[in-house]
Amino acid sequence: MSKLKIGWASRDVSTEKPINIPGQFHMRISEGVSDPLYVNTLILDDGKDVVIFLSADLVVIRSGLLDEVRAAVSERNPDISTEKIIMNATHTHTGASHYRDSGSTLSDIGVSTPSVGDIPDVGVEIASSDEYRHFLAAQCADAICEAYESRSEGGISYGYGYAVASHSRRVVYFDDISKRGGAINGFKVDGHAMMYGNTNDDNFSHYEAGTDHFINLLYTFDRDNKLTGAIINVPCPSQNSESEYMLSADFWHDVREAICAKYGDIYILSQCAAGGDLSPRILHYKKAQDRRFKLKYGDLGIERAARKDIAERISQGFDEVLSWAKKDIKTEVPIVHEVRTIQLTKRRITDEELEFSESSLKALNEIPFKTDGASPMELLHENSMLAAQRNRFIKIIDRYKEQDSIPKLPMELHVVRVGDIAFATNRFELYMDYMHRIQARSPFEQTFVIQLTGVPGDDGGTYLATERGVENKGYSACLFCNQVSPEGGQELVEETVKTLKEIADA
Repeated sequence: MSKLKIGWASRDVSTEKPINIPGQFHMRISEGVSDPLYVNTLILDDGKDVVIFLSADLVVIRSGLLDEVRAAVSERNPDISTEKIIMNATHTHTGASHYRDSGSTLSDIGVSTPSVGDIPDVGVEIASSDEYRHFLAAQCADAICEAYESRSEGGISYGYGYAVASHSRRVVYFDDISKRGGAINGFKVDGHAMMYGNTNDDNFSHYEAGTDHFINLLYTFDRDNKLTGAIINVPCPSQNSESEYMLSADFWHDVREAICAKYGDIYILSQCAAGGDLSPRILHYKKAQDRRFKLKYGDLGIERAARKDIAERISQGFDEVLSWAKKDIKTEVPIVHEVRTIQLTKRRITDEELEFSESSLKALNEIPFKTDGASPMELLHENSMLAAQRNRFIKIIDRYKEQDSIPKLPMELHVVRVGDIAFATNRFELYMDYMHRIQARSPFEQTFVIQLTGVPGDDGGTYLATERGVENKGYSACLFCNQVSPEGGQELVEETVKTLKEIADA
């Protein structure tokens, strides 16, 4: 067995230009950089196979970004196996847009912010997202090529610890809240559950799912056993600052600062494990949290304080695991990287849902875009909200037309063995239960699940809800949010477990 070779590289991909920030149902135009956005890459090479991890401070990966990165890498260095690139988004809601400038109806993605081409020009300066995507892809390619060319012998260690970062964000009620009155809008269709629902409600029953407080870690070392970097995998989207107008890596910035303050300028590659029904927000203990943050952090503000609180717990978990994991540094481990396309059963649109979508779209199309009577930013906000609603219904109608002829959604799946641990990818905002099904049946000591990984083509993101999620309804488990059905979710589990078992025997 050959000695393991390890390569790291990083690039700052922030921009001072006023660019769209996806992650809400309206367009937000950046007003500067709060903290830097990064892409970080780690290459592990055993001489027979290779894995290229690439993490980006983005909300999702779409609009052909992965294709563009792979093409740029291949052009610069044909020796690099570009199909082995695993690119994941950290799911920050304050990253820059790389979505196509031209109109798009890929709006059943959980973050359905419209593109510039979807709305009339109201006089707001907006930098080209196409231009940013080209810049971003070039920076990713530079980082990958640098990491590849700088590979050197080293070792890895790994382990797991605990770091409370996420909480269930799906609130379940005794009653069906859609029957309480009020219009069902184009953003959500609630039932017994509601995303970020009010827990101070007489009919509040419970949270739909538990939470996962595991932190999975892989550390890298040079020939002298000096720490050089780490993969940090936590089941929590990075979205405390999700409504801000400044670019930010969200709590991952605070994590990087906390860890590098102790260990020096090491590399941190962030991975979001399954977190489709989780978020970094407490919903039922807010008064106690407010007091905690006020006494602990002063006037920093709830969301900024929450970021620091999460970073503190992740960095403490990092320290605790490293203290014993470094006793078992491995310099020779087999790497087996399997890449395959699997077919997942789509969630079907019913006749009733089609009728609802057609009538709703007709009503929305009768509402004109506004061009005066408010400030340019107010017009942009209102018009982009209207475009988002229209696009969501357009997508539902399009899905209905093709669901009989194209019942399956293809997904590029990566399953990677690194010695006695494994990594498994998916393109979704994946509900936590699916991750547990995979990990429970995996033959490996630890299995890192990576959500929101890029796939070839324009599409990306979308929630994958469980059976109970679809039954309870609510945003993230409704027709707008799910391209794949719970049946398809279990197909993802089965294909992943099957591949894990195959590579365990390789």
